[in-house]
Amino acid sequence: MSAFTYLFRGRDTSRSPEQMQQSLQKWTAWFQDLSAQGHLKEPGHPLEGTGKVVHGTQKIVQDGPYAEAKDMVGGFILVEANDLAQAVELSKGCPILDVGGSVEVRPVQKLSM
Repeated sequence: MSAFTYLFRGRDTSRSPEQMQQSLQKWTAWFQDLSAQGHLKEPGHPLEGTGKVVHGTQKIVQDGPYAEAKDMVGGFILVEANDLAQAVELSKGCPILDVGGSVEVRPVQKLSM
């Protein structure tokens, strides 16, 4: 099996507490399903909406991230799958898709050190 990172993009901040609870239950069920199937390698973490961006040779630090809400990386997990096609298929159960978000599926490059 190979490792893949799922980057969750988009945030739905217009939800009521009840809707947020339902969303959390969907995420928990999806993680449990991936884990039961042996695909969840690292549960990752949700990310805060604030941070800093360091860029350039001068190492300039700016407030950030500055992205449209739909492009904001909200969190990540690490999964194991046979190949990219299976990793993509597994990502289709992600609850973020129900609120117009997206899942970026990226193979993890193996480095020999």
